Amino acid sequence: MSIVLEATGLTKEFKGFVAVKDVNLRVEEGTIHALIGPNGAGKTTCFNLLTKFLQPTRGKIVFEGRDITRMEPADIAKLGMVRSFQISAVFPDLTVLQNVRVALQRRRGESFDFWRSEKSLSQYDDLARGYVDEVGLSEFLHHRAAELSYGRKRALEIAATLALEPQMLLLDEPMAGMAQQDVERISALIRRVAKDRTILMVEHNLSVVADLSDKITVLARGEILAEGDYAAVSKAPEVIEAYIGAEHA
Repeated sequence: MSIVLEATGLTKEFKGFVAVKDVNLRVEEGTIHALIGPNGAGKTTCFNLLTKFLQPTRGKIVFEGRDITRMEPADIAKLGMVRSFQISAVFPDLTVLQNVRVALQRRRGESFDFWRSEKSLSQYDDLARGYVDEVGLSEFLHHRAAELSYGRKRALEIAATLALEPQMLLLDEPMAGMAQQDVERISALIRRVAKDRTILMVEHNLSVVADLSDKITVLARGEILAEGDYAAVSKAPEVIEAYIGAEHA
C-alpha cells in the first residue's frame, strides 16, 4: 500500500519539556490507523502536530508526497486532510441539512454565501442530503443540531467533514463521552466511511480500537512504544507495563 501520511523525527518541546520525541509514523492508504497510549503519552500533542495546530520543534511531515511541515491547518484541509475535534463542532441553531450545506459552501472558497438567500443556496441541498444519509441522519434532516443527542451530533460533524471531500480523516477521540449505543453507531459509521478513505484516530476506548483498527501505534512518554495490529500490541510486555503503570501512578 502507498503511504498517505508520514512523519519523520517528529519532536515537540515546551520550554525544555519534550512532549513528543523522534516519532516516525507511516499511515497507509485505505486503512484505519489508531494512535493510543496512557494519559500523558503525548497522543494529543502528536495529533496536533500532524494536523498543524502545533508547529514541531524538529522533524518532517509529508502528506501525499508533499511536505506540509510548515503549512497552516486550512491549507492542508484544502489538500484533502481534514480533522475533527474532541468537542463536537456544529452550528446548534442550524438544521442538520443547513450544517452540511455550510460545509459544501466552504468548498467554493468564498465567504459571501452567508449573505445569499435561502432559495439561492438550495442548489446544495441534494448533495447535502446525500452526506446526511451516509451518516444515518436522514430522519433528522430538518431538526436543529441542538436537538440531537450527543452521538448524533458527532455523526453530523462527520457528515460535514465528509462534505469537504477529504482523502484522509483525522478523528480526535470520536467516542469521547458517548453512551454505549452511540459508540456502536459511530463505530459502524467510521467503518462505513473508511471504505474509500484513510483514517487516523486518537481513541481511549480500547474495545473500539480493537474492533476498527488495521494498525495501531502506541505512544508512551512522547515516544513510540509499539506498533502493529491489536493482537500484537495488546500482548507486548512494554505496552502492558505502560498501561498498568499509568493506572497505578
